Amino acid sequence: MKAEDYIQLENKYGAKNYLPLDVVIERGEGVWVYDVEGNRYLDCLSAYSALNQGHVHPRILEALTNQATKVTLTSRAFRNDQLALLYQQLSEFSGYEMSIMMNSGAEAVETAIKLARKWAYERKGIAENQAEIITMDGNFHGRTITIISFSSEEAYKDGFGPFTAGFRTIPYGDQDALSKAVNQNTAAVLFEPIQGEAGVIVPPNGYLQQIREICDQHEILMIADEIQTGLGRTGKKFACDHEGVKPDIMILGKALSGGFYPVSAVLADRWLMELFQPGDHGSTFGGNPLGAAVARAALTVINDENLSDNAAMLGEYFSDHLAEIPSKHVQEVRGRGLLIGVELKASAGGGRRFAKALKHQGILVKETHENVLRFAPPLIIDQETIDWALEKIFPVLTMD
Repeated sequence: MKAEDYIQLENKYGAKNYLPLDVVIERGEGVWVYDVEGNRYLDCLSAYSALNQGHVHPRILEALTNQATKVTLTSRAFRNDQLALLYQQLSEFSGYEMSIMMNSGAEAVETAIKLARKWAYERKGIAENQAEIITMDGNFHGRTITIISFSSEEAYKDGFGPFTAGFRTIPYGDQDALSKAVNQNTAAVLFEPIQGEAGVIVPPNGYLQQIREICDQHEILMIADEIQTGLGRTGKKFACDHEGVKPDIMILGKALSGGFYPVSAVLADRWLMELFQPGDHGSTFGGNPLGAAVARAALTVINDENLSDNAAMLGEYFSDHLAEIPSKHVQEVRGRGLLIGVELKASAGGGRRFAKALKHQGILVKETHENVLRFAPPLIIDQETIDWALEKIFPVLTMD
């Protein structure tokens, strides 16, 4: 079958909830993917940072296949020999005392919200059903009904009401707005250290420290969604590490499994996580032995291959060279580590045409918020490959 055959089948039988580029990927290896017609592409999206370790990393593949021959699912009605080891490894990796495992990122966000509300009622003494969580304009935390309830993107909400109450949304990066939004019912602040889906929006220097200080001052939980920014992507283990900030709750996903399997986690210290009691929350697949074995290998690869350091060094190199391209279309190059956004001017005609042009050059990116191209290759990339990419990117960003 050719690419067009697959595209026609997908359009005929699949829900049209995405608008992908018309490339049909057949296999991946490292930073590269290959389509059904044999063309090779540099993956500069990394499945929205799920592939920090690259495609089909051999050590994670080995963990997956070894565990798949033993036991894949027990449910949490019984214990398995992988989950406890993952709990321990996550604590040693992150510095948090405890964690709870889920599957998708959205599930983990919902879990963090439940934990924050439970703390608000049982520990802070907020009146029942009155707890509020402060969220940020431009956020993207998933697509459940509760999560889209506090989205500032009307397209995510159109046709899906009624929505979940209990959220107050403020401008991102605005310390004064956060201070003014706090009231006696405020339980938590939920934020992304860098807003990826909003166009790689980096907050002002010191903003994360300001959130921490406001939370401490008012006895509010600080919840960081590091599903895209965590696990090495920005040049540190976690993006919050750039400001030396430890949130009360950390949300992880995506690269926690290296792209092999849906694995997410919510991390917190014992004083908070111990609020969950049997029956309060759960998931049939959350913490299953296959996912746990994969996540253990994924974390090991991040550590052993120094992927955070590689992202820091090569991210700066990539960003600097992108900014040097003399393009009349580029408004700004921004980001941290290997999470880079190239914002195009309104006169550029939208990011989609540039993404299509890059595809023809052998580079896969995806526009976000119409005018931003996101460059986020796997963290295993080397300078030689970045130099190859820059030669291909130059004519695209300088085209008419």
